[in-house]
Amino acid sequence: MIRVSGLKKTFDGLTVLDGIDFSIEKGDVVAVIGASGSGKTTFLRCLNFLEKADSGLLEFDGRTYDLSAMKKKEIRELRMKTGFVFQGFHLFENKTALDNVTAGLVYARKVPKKTALARAMTALETVGLSDRAGHYPHQLSGGQQQRVAIARAMVTEPELIYFDEPTSALDPELTGEVLNVMRSLAENRMTMIVVTHEMSFARNVANRIVFMDGGKIVEEGEPEAFFRQPSTERARAFIAGAMERERNSEEQEA
Repeated sequence: MIRVSGLKKTFDGLTVLDGIDFSIEKGDVVAVIGASGSGKTTFLRCLNFLEKADSGLLEFDGRTYDLSAMKKKEIRELRMKTGFVFQGFHLFENKTALDNVTAGLVYARKVPKKTALARAMTALETVGLSDRAGHYPHQLSGGQQQRVAIARAMVTEPELIYFDEPTSALDPELTGEVLNVMRSLAENRMTMIVVTHEMSFARNVANRIVFMDGGKIVEEGEPEAFFRQPSTERARAFIAGAMERERNSEEQEA
């Protein structure tokens, strides 16, 4: 479905992505993990053209694109096939949940408003928020706002959804409701690339783990094998620390 080769990105002379090669097939859920500063978010942003790559090729549905020389028309074509869920919710504060989900269909895709409203209600129902359709963001919890953001990504019927640490801005008690929606999407074979620090989600929901460090993909594989016996010392140290933090968090909640 998607294949990336030779993806590089620097900021002010600092190499953030150093020759990334990556692929994902339809129905895959790939969890991208690694320490802060490893390049995970930049990787996702380059794939969705929120950052311009210095070099690299992207193959999507049989067409090949030069990531360093994308035209506006090409970017629009590819974005029409994808959705993006940010760390923050990025909702319009002056619009209801329903209007936030509908806006992209009506204004960017020129879908008739009646059709857009029906699709938006279905998306809100899927994330368990049909009863909050008329609420404004300030009337919703953080978890509910992020579920609206997921509904907004879903409503366009994308081939692929990018998730950039979708629970990082949430209190622990609200994280579960967002992860449950993502788990449901995975069960329904939605193709997803998920940058996450939630190790339990990565292990139990993803069908492939990508571990990044220093702007490179250091290791990747099936979740059970990766978490049971990572092949690199860097991955072993990261997993040990991440699992310890999760255990401490669970104990504090209890």
